[in-house]
Amino acid sequence: MNATRKNYSRIVLATVLLLLAVSGKAFASKNQPADSLDPSSRYFKIQVVDRQTGRGVPLVELRTVSNIKYFTDSNGIIAFYEPGLMDKEVFFFVESHGYEFPKDGFGFRGIRLKTTPGALAPAPEAGVPRPQGPRLIKIDRLNIAERLYRVTGQGIYRDSVLTGQPVPLQNPVLNGQVAGQDSVLTCLYNGRLFWMWGDTGRPSYPLGNFAMSGAVSQLPENGGLDPAVGIDLAYFVDETGFSKPMSPLKEPGLVWLDGLLTINDNQGRQRMVTKFARLKDLDELLELGLVVFNDATQLFEPLVRSGVEFLPYSASGHAFSVDVDGQKYYYFATPFPLAVRMRVRAQWDDIIDANRYEAFTTGISNLKFRISNSSPCRWVPFGDLMGGDISAKSSVIEALKKEKQNAHLYDIESGKEISPHGGTVYFNAYRQRWVAIFVQQFGESSFLGEVWYAEADTPVGPWAYARKIVTHNKYSFYNPKHHPYFDQASGRVIFFEGTYSHTFSGSAENATPRYDYNQIMYRLNLDDPRLALPVAVYQIRDAQDGKDYLLRDGVEKAHKWDLVESIPFYAIEPARADANLVPVYAVRVPTETGQTICLTVKCPDSSASALFYALPPTDLPNENSCIVPLYEYCHADTGQHIYSTEPELRDPRLRWDRPAPAKAGVWIRTENPLCRVWKAPPEVPLLDSKAKPIR
Repeated sequence: MNATRKNYSRIVLATVLLLLAVSGKAFASKNQPADSLDPSSRYFKIQVVDRQTGRGVPLVELRTVSNIKYFTDSNGIIAFYEPGLMDKEVFFFVESHGYEFPKDGFGFRGIRLKTTPGALAPAPEAGVPRPQGPRLIKIDRLNIAERLYRVTGQGIYRDSVLTGQPVPLQNPVLNGQVAGQDSVLTCLYNGRLFWMWGDTGRPSYPLGNFAMSGAVSQLPENGGLDPAVGIDLAYFVDETGFSKPMSPLKEPGLVWLDGLLTINDNQGRQRMVTKFARLKDLDELLELGLVVFNDATQLFEPLVRSGVEFLPYSASGHAFSVDVDGQKYYYFATPFPLAVRMRVRAQWDDIIDANRYEAFTTGISNLKFRISNSSPCRWVPFGDLMGGDISAKSSVIEALKKEKQNAHLYDIESGKEISPHGGTVYFNAYRQRWVAIFVQQFGESSFLGEVWYAEADTPVGPWAYARKIVTHNKYSFYNPKHHPYFDQASGRVIFFEGTYSHTFSGSAENATPRYDYNQIMYRLNLDDPRLALPVAVYQIRDAQDGKDYLLRDGVEKAHKWDLVESIPFYAIEPARADANLVPVYAVRVPTETGQTICLTVKCPDSSASALFYALPPTDLPNENSCIVPLYEYCHADTGQHIYSTEPELRDPRLRWDRPAPAKAGVWIRTENPLCRVWKAPPEVPLLDSKAKPIR
């Protein structure tokens, strides 16, 4: 009997303990995350996506009413965990550079969300718990270019990792112990893409690597990631695992590189050469020269050492290859301001000899070097500009610097002048033109964070009109770099990156966590109609001393580059025209002395093709000062026609290299303009018709 009672008591006690244990687990699972099952379930997952593409948007700030800030990672994801605010209604302000979230009824750009942690929902196939998907927020893109991901730095996919989302990188949260990296250089070397950056920060101490960092990656066709997805970088690291100095010099100072290129040496070996600058600080230059990569030591070593004066321009920028009469050259998109004014023949002995670098200049050497206002630009070796006098180097460099300062483009929307700071120039197969991606100096919403797109018929120009493609609010995005080897869809889609930093445009107090002082990748679709820019309309001298008007393709096919007199105006090429424009045709009509070209908006016959498209004439005022009427002038004696944006013709035979005054009363202007076009900038246009892309 006593034994039965004891057994019964034990059974009751065991049952009670079991019920308590079960209820305790149930209580725990109901009131706190089941971290032991899935650590990601403690977070409320938010993903901000581009409403246009559905892709996650990096660098979007979500801010609570108590000013707690979160920033999306490269998947556009935020892992939200804030004690006291979980499983509550929380309002988030939503903002991002170049993107916009709609206003609510009170004018706030934000959204209220129920911050339920990633509670486990049963999967129907096996009853296995699985985390819920992220809460989507759709944001509108104002930028023409699409922000894709961060290339460098710590925590690139931090929130994706925390919430259990898939990521494309082998090292998604820390690679090479890199916390931040400045200004990228790249080139193809031995079948791989070679990457270099300037000053590099690390997590372990405020001071990092100040002698350039490096990495390699595989091209997409060789097994590398699709550039739309990411870049899997393999860093060169030291014994601690930190990105090591790639160009250390024995002497003290910062080391910066630019003008990275590859060239075969005199033994036929491919070598990687770049210009170096050794600095005491940002304001004091100590030395310039060339370094060459040593494959054995995996370091750049001195090749040519000079003083503080070396090449025609102090900064080489980014090099790109060009064909000139069957000979390969390297041209340089030299920055500050951006202009293509330096080149060198792609031969080892030329690369290492500063005197053989050529400047595109009007300068002449007649006892003393000077810039000419009447001579056209042409390529002149640096040694010839100095006239064999090494003591003239300083004055030549200073004169070339001043000549280059007049590099400007114009905003296609407002007509305002743009000062290009730094960027790149490459030939684009889709546009069949040279395209520039550059950052503006003295931008309105950011001093050094407005990125622009422009096109030209030759690598040196004429660069006239540009369209803003990326904007920042009081934040820098400097030294943008187009990656032509990533171009997709025959060049229709291009990729570029730049340095996102508070320096120059913002303040350290507002630096974006993890993103600041790092590289961010963008994608640009060149068939976007907003990128239809005016192109040069060339005035050509014909055999009877009359005038013809052609676009670049017409000049090229007719082999008439030597007969180009001027660029009287700019217009839209037929392939980029829209319904708001009118076609303009070129028709040959007889005169008393022969024939003349007549431009008309009336289609001469059903088989005629428009020469260009323009805006219709109007009496309404135009806010864009660069959009002007195009007038027709007829010569009273010969019947020859010419076209000008000048309401009073002062010089009908205007050439930038051979001005000739007109006779008063000889040219008669039609009362009404033919159409409206974009005026030619006042700067002397630059042309290099012999420069062709290397196919």
